[in-house]
Amino acid sequence: MIASVRGTVLAVRLDAAVIEVGGVGMLVHATPATLAGLRPGAPARLATALVVREDSLTLFGFADDDEREVFEVVQTVSGVGPRLALAMLAVHSPDGLRRAVAGEDLAALKRVPGIGHKGAQRIVLELADRLGAPSSAPDAGPAQQDDRRSQVVDALVGLGWTARAAEDAVAGVLDGATGPVGGDEVAGVLRSALRALGGVRG
Repeated sequence: MIASVRGTVLAVRLDAAVIEVGGVGMLVHATPATLAGLRPGAPARLATALVVREDSLTLFGFADDDEREVFEVVQTVSGVGPRLALAMLAVHSPDGLRRAVAGEDLAALKRVPGIGHKGAQRIVLELADRLGAPSSAPDAGPAQQDDRRSQVVDALVGLGWTARAAEDAVAGVLDGATGPVGGDEVAGVLRSALRALGGVRG
């Protein structure tokens, strides 16, 4: 197993990045939030998981070891493959998933594209004692929550869009709401904003 990669970022795409390791460009699939932290030409380290199939070798990258662990554990649920596991982490943080499972929050799980009511029930049932307890860290205050909305805009700017285009996309995703963005919503809002922008940089 390739547990991690460290090297220079050659390119950042909407769903993956190319990182040069020892002269070899490695394609690493990751969540929008993880990709937003990468910059072409800059060094980077990602925790990774290699998924081996008969006809392919696919490398998935994560901001830290906790994300990778959750990625691997959720795939033990019947019907959950690596793509869906990555989508779960694109919408929820590791602790967000832990809270959803512990609290049997089916609505939160169904926010992940590809997970329906029965799938959410199966995830809660099969992961009940496997993800561990969420962090006991207190919820962020209003100022920190407001900063998270700005984090989504900053991430889009870092990926190449103008500040105005990024702000408009985030506002569109949030339906013009001016309320704060919760910690578990950052990745989901970023993912939706990227989809709304459609890969066209302003």
